[in-house]
Amino acid sequence: MSKEIETCTCNIIHDDILEKVKSNFPREECLYDLADFFKVFGDSTRIKIIYALYKSEMCVCDIAELLNMTQSAISHQLRTLKQHGIVKYKRKGRSVFYSLDDEHIYHILSEGFTHICHKDSVK
Repeated sequence: MSKEIETCTCNIIHDDILEKVKSNFPREECLYDLADFFKVFGDSTRIKIIYALYKSEMCVCDIAELLNMTQSAISHQLRTLKQHGIVKYKRKGRSVFYSLDDEHIYHILSEGFTHICHKDSVK
């Protein structure tokens, strides 16, 4: 398989295509926010946490045990995930349980797995 990028051999601007795309192009700020959002998924520890929370809400102690990490390290990652609206928490007595913030996160994770594995690995 060639690693070269195919490029045009002419210099024709397709105004109809450009106008169609420009008229629906998101604001620059939204594009930056989206890129920042997807950066969060660029860390394998955060992906593991997201996957675990996809299956069940969990407390920091359980996540730390599952991933063989310290509670401090897990708390640090959860803080990042919370800042980006990916996880939420609720207090139950002395425990704090984390879960994915909403169904959008489930869909993003599922679509990512489908793309990578070409099957429904998450379900």
